[in-house]
Amino acid sequence: MAYDKFTVLTSTAVPMPIENVDTDQIIPARFLKATERKGFGDNLFRDWRYNNDDTPKKDFVLNNPIYSGKILVAGRNFGSGSSREHAAWAIYDYGFRCVVSSFFADIFKNNSLNIGILPVQVSPEFLNKIFTAIEADPKAELEVNLPAQTITILATGEKESFDINDYKKDNMTHGYDDIDYLQSMKEEISRFAAKSLY
Repeated sequence: MAYDKFTVLTSTAVPMPIENVDTDQIIPARFLKATERKGFGDNLFRDWRYNNDDTPKKDFVLNNPIYSGKILVAGRNFGSGSSREHAAWAIYDYGFRCVVSSFFADIFKNNSLNIGILPVQVSPEFLNKIFTAIEADPKAELEVNLPAQTITILATGEKESFDINDYKKDNMTHGYDDIDYLQSMKEEISRFAAKSLY
């Protein structure tokens, strides 16, 4: 399933400086029955966003109208716990295209890359600078440049580089998942297969 191409994203950000956020907190297990990627955003951080009577919790950041954007800035060790793909699906379906943290659980990181969410791992010091910038101005913008592999706080010009696997980087810039990538090479595969018959 193809997704949005990712090159340079300039956006405001939603700050969530909570450490050790696991996949059950991102999308509780009771919402995992669906097999398509649609609708999970409604239940992103469900138990943190809503009371038992389904009224929004006013103190949770996603319910605060001063914060918006396509970038979620999270605390250290984001996406730990079970390997459910639905956690990445929920983040994408809600509208986030990038998650910034000082550390990601490996399985969550790979699940995100597979569906078009860019996990940007920065140093703890740079993460604190981002939180400080957003606290000073909720409309502060970040620029995430995938080709250059940099993230910049536009208000201050401070910048840091991040790592990404070359294959995943190429897929994200084209909006490919693994199947799309193989389909993009269909002619090359056919030519190789034809040569192998002789």
